[in-house]
Order: sequence, then structure tokens, then C-alpha cells
Amino acid sequence: MKHEDNLQMRKAGESRQFGSTWKMRVLLIEAFYGGSHKQLMDLLQEELQEDCVLCTLPAKKWHWRARTAALYFMQTVPINPNYRILFASSVLNLAELTALRPDLGKLKKVLYFHENQLVYPVQKFQERDFQYGYNQILSCLVADVVVFNSAFNMESFLTSIGKFMKLIPDHRPKDLEEIIRPKCQVLYFPVRFPDVSREHDKGPETFFEVLLKLKEKDLPFHVSVLGEAFSEIPDIFSEAKKALGSSVLHWGYLPRKDEYFQALCMADVVISTAKHEFFGVAMVEAVYCGCYPLCPKALVYPEIFPAEYLYSTPEQLFKRLQNFCKRPDIVRKHLYKGETAGFSWAALGSKFRSLLAAEPREDL
Repeated sequence: MKHEDNLQMRKAGESRQFGSTWKMRVLLIEAFYGGSHKQLMDLLQEELQEDCVLCTLPAKKWHWRARTAALYFMQTVPINPNYRILFASSVLNLAELTALRPDLGKLKKVLYFHENQLVYPVQKFQERDFQYGYNQILSCLVADVVVFNSAFNMESFLTSIGKFMKLIPDHRPKDLEEIIRPKCQVLYFPVRFPDVSREHDKGPETFFEVLLKLKEKDLPFHVSVLGEAFSEIPDIFSEAKKALGSSVLHWGYLPRKDEYFQALCMADVVISTAKHEFFGVAMVEAVYCGCYPLCPKALVYPEIFPAEYLYSTPEQLFKRLQNFCKRPDIVRKHLYKGETAGFSWAALGSKFRSLLAAEPREDL
């Protein structure tokens, strides 16, 4: 779908009846309509039969989306007395939007966290970095329900609030974690699995260093480096592509999802060297397609994958890959010992439907 700078709205089907004659409408707002954010909104709109309206901004200039999207949506979200639910990702400053649009403030407000800014790694901690986390705290305070895509995401956010607020020099607010926590729940990201037989913050340096070490030892392997490229691409990517040479099968973004899944089905192992991950949609998709996962023993990964698929150091990762290069049959015959079904829409759909259900309010 081509992204335009103007508001994008689409309606999905007729509204359903919920034990009454009133019609329920769900307002979906995504200030960063790309990647997993786009996947979730598209899935909700397609799978839910309620009369949904989707309002988006393109997935670029993330910092400006976090700063100013509320003002944009104030002007562009159409007024409609039938709205009952507002569902938005935490990129949006929900506190600002509901102050600017009191009609939206009356709705049941659901805030979904794909990631949180309280533990997001930054190279330099400047004043503007504080604002992003602060915005998310404010959004939680005005939301009715706060949903996280993993327990790691939820706990890392909630337990960091106290320390984060100590950055304020004086007159600090108190007990914010205690206020927000009762609203919170975990609802895993619903992955749309295919019908198959089998960014800087993702730590590319470690990934390529291990591969180049395998190359130096003349170990046989091929690699596919897949994914969407945004405005800033680390130099290590171009350097590694040149150094890996004929070992590269695929490089870069595959625009068609079926081509992407086909590349995953051809692979034996999928590797994460992420320094920052709150769920890991791509890793779960790859495992569903038959890949043996190797992930850091940190972040969200121990919550998602069994212990045997985790490594603690780059050296451990290298040794396991070295062994796989010498004995590819180990991974090709391996049966994954975890499960992916729990991350599917089939498993999670009813929970999302309940989340997006609300009884009509007398004041609306």
C-alpha cells in the first residue's frame, strides 16, 4: 500500500449488534503506520466485523510523530457520535489528543505498547529523550486499558517509572506505577502465519562479526539479510555485504510477503542479536517457517523461546553456528520444542475482540 502524507481512513464492513440496537464503532489510530504497527492495525480492521475507522500517519520521522501526531489527529479524525472504542499505539500522546478532542476522551481508550521508551536504548540522554517516556506515562494515566505485547515489555516499563521520574529535579509526582499497574495486561502480538510447509537497535555489528568469523574459517553457509530499510543505515551493512560476497542469498527488503516467507522457508537458522526487543514478530514468523532460532538470553526472548535456543555471548553464538555449518543435518532434522500457535490470531482473536468491546454509555 502506498503511504501518503495525508490521513488514511478505511471502513470495514457493517457494524455488529451487541445485544441491543446500538451500533458499535471502533476508532483505530496509528501515528506510525509501518512494520508491526501496520500489521496489527490491518489485522484488526480485517478480522473484526465491527464498523472500524482507521486513521494513520506514514511510518517515517518517528520523533516528530511522537511529538505532534495528537495535534494532527485532532484536526483530521472525523467527529462521529457512534464511536465507542479508541485503540491506539503508544507512539501517540493520548493525553494530548483527548484534551484537544473531548469527544474522544469519553470513549473507552485502549493503549497498545509495541515498545516502551523508558528502557529504549539511546546513545545520548538529552532532554528530548525524557519527553518520549514522559508522554507514554501521561498516555497510560488517561487510558482505560493499557496493553503490552509481552510481560517483559510491561514489567520493564512499570518498574522503570520510579527511576525515570527521578530525572525531574524537584516536585516529582508520586506513586505513578501504583496508579497505572491495575490498568495493565499482556496480550501478545497476533501473528498472521503464512500457509507454508515450513534497525540500528537490532545489533547488526554482532551479527555480521559472527558471520565474518565463520567466513574466515571457510565454513560453508549462506545468509539472507531481510528487512525494511529506513533513512539511516549503519555502515556495517554495506561493509558486510561486500565481505560476505557469494555467501549472500538475499539482501534487503522483499516487498511481497509471500517472497519473504519463501526466503524464510529456505533457511535453516534464524538469528537475533538484538539489543532491544519487546516481542520479535520476525523471529516468531521464521520459527513457524521451520527455522531453528538463536536468540540472546535477555530481553523478551526467554519469555518466548525455550532455553536451548538462547545464547549468552557472541562466542556462544559463533560456536553453535560453527557446529551447524559442519553438521547442517542437526538443524534440518530438528523439531522445534516450543510452540508458535499461541501467537496466532486464532488463539488471540477472542481476547482482542473482548478488548474492543464496550457497553454503550448513557453520556454518549
